[in-house]
Amino acid sequence: MVKRVMIRSVSVPIKAGPLLLRNIITKYSEMTPAVKAALIDLSGTLHVEDQPTDGAVEALERLRGLGVSIKFVTNTTKESVSSLYARLIKIGFHLDQNEIYSSLTAASRFVQSNALNPYYILTDDARKDFPVNDNARDYDSVVVGLAPERFSYEYLNEAFRILHNSKGAARLVAIHEGKFYKTNQGISLGPGCFVKGLEYSTGVKSVCIGKPNEYFFRSAMPDGLKPEECVMIGDDPNDDCFGAMAIGMKGFLVETGKFQPELYEKDALPKVSGIFKNFGAVVDHLSGMLNQ
Repeated sequence: MVKRVMIRSVSVPIKAGPLLLRNIITKYSEMTPAVKAALIDLSGTLHVEDQPTDGAVEALERLRGLGVSIKFVTNTTKESVSSLYARLIKIGFHLDQNEIYSSLTAASRFVQSNALNPYYILTDDARKDFPVNDNARDYDSVVVGLAPERFSYEYLNEAFRILHNSKGAARLVAIHEGKFYKTNQGISLGPGCFVKGLEYSTGVKSVCIGKPNEYFFRSAMPDGLKPEECVMIGDDPNDDCFGAMAIGMKGFLVETGKFQPELYEKDALPKVSGIFKNFGAVVDHLSGMLNQ
């Protein structure tokens, strides 16, 4: 019987010879590209409101030391990118503002490229990232983000009327359709149910801009990289992990945000690339992968 050795998880005949062995190793390397970039969710992954998650500040520095390109990808729509950046700096993270790719940014580009004049259901701070309205034109669309103080009958009914009275001509733009998110007070309602309510009442199907939209992930990737060379780290099985995995990335899930493992049976946990206690544990895993 020919004995075999293991190269990571590849079984290789020990008498294969140097040429065959080199070919096998080369082929395996092509099958499992090195991780060159990490796309990292923010709220629930690196921080919860004004508190970093356990060990996240230090773990981010360790990840930078691995030579991995970093992009912070977020569906956060309560605050502008500049306010989000200031918050992260204040609580101890080291980053550049241009490393943040927000669904607000993507949605603003969508509004501009389609020359829309929207009715905005956004916070005043998030509104800073969008074009000003043209008061000489009627509203031709509705843009919905996470704006708890505007999820009232007054604002939602105005949005309904714009969509309903347009007879299908107006656009409904969902910056994202998150079901819920984590705050200091616990799990809180996201904007998704309000978007779906407007869809139900008006018959207008929304255009979803943020995660898990394929366009969002592809536009957030560093130039020149393939999805297989990138990993996504987040706290939402669907929006973060499954969205990224759908285009070929690995999706690593953390337990510090909206994902609640205690609500799942052991054999019914999300089928992601890996589930970790926190962001630091993911960095440890990536360090092991890169140093093998």
